[in-house]
Amino acid sequence: MKIASRWASVLLSLVVAFIVSATVAGAADCRSSPDTKVDWSGCYKRQLMLGGSNLRDANLYDADLSFTDLSNANLQSADLEKATLIRTLLAGAKADGAKFERIEAYRAEMSRISAVDASFVNAEMQRVNLKAANLAGADFTKAELGRVNFEKAILTGAKFNLANMSRVSLNNARLDGGVDFGEAFMFRTRIEGVDLSTAKGLKQDQVDLACGDSQTRLPLGLTAPSDWPCQPD
Repeated sequence: MKIASRWASVLLSLVVAFIVSATVAGAADCRSSPDTKVDWSGCYKRQLMLGGSNLRDANLYDADLSFTDLSNANLQSADLEKATLIRTLLAGAKADGAKFERIEAYRAEMSRISAVDASFVNAEMQRVNLKAANLAGADFTKAELGRVNFEKAILTGAKFNLANMSRVSLNNARLDGGVDFGEAFMFRTRIEGVDLSTAKGLKQDQVDLACGDSQTRLPLGLTAPSDWPCQPD
C-alpha cells in the first residue's frame, strides 16, 4: 500500500508539473509589439499610444487598456472580453465582429467606431460616447449602459434585451431593422425624434418611462405619454 501511495504521489506531481509547464508555455507575451493576433490577455497596457495599430484578431481578454489611445486602430474580430477600458480612446476604430463582452468601460471615447455585429453582452458601460458609431447588428443583451451616448449611431438590427438603458441618448440614431428592446429598462432614455416604428419587444410601460416628443414614432398599439417631452435632467 505504501508503494502504491508513493507512486500515486509521484504521478500527481508529474501531472501538476505538466499543467504548470503548459500554462507557462501558453502564457501571454505582454512585451510583444502590437500586431495581428497578438496575445495580450491579462496584460497591463495602460496609457499607451497605439493609435492606428493593427490588432486584428488580437487576444485582449482581461487586459487593462485604461487611458490608452487606440483611435483608428484595427480591432476587427479581436477578443476584448473582460477588458478594462476606463477613459480609453477608441474613436474611429474598426472593431467589426469584436468581442466586448463583460468589459468595464467608463467614459471611454468610442465615437465613430465601426463595431458591426460586435458583442457587448453583459458589458458594464457608463458614460461611454458612441456618437455616430456603426453598431448594426451589435448585441447589448444584459448590458449596463447608464448615460451612454448613441446619438446619430447606426443601430440597425441591434439587440438591447434586458439591458439597463437609464438615461441613454438615442437621439437622431438609426433604429430600423427591428431593434430588439425586450425587457430593457428605459428610465429617461432619450428618444426624441427617433423612429421606433419597427422596434421589437417594446412595451407601453417602457415608453412611459422614456423621454420622447411629438416627433417620436412608436410601433402600432403604443402611445406617447401625456408628460412628453421630459424636462431636462
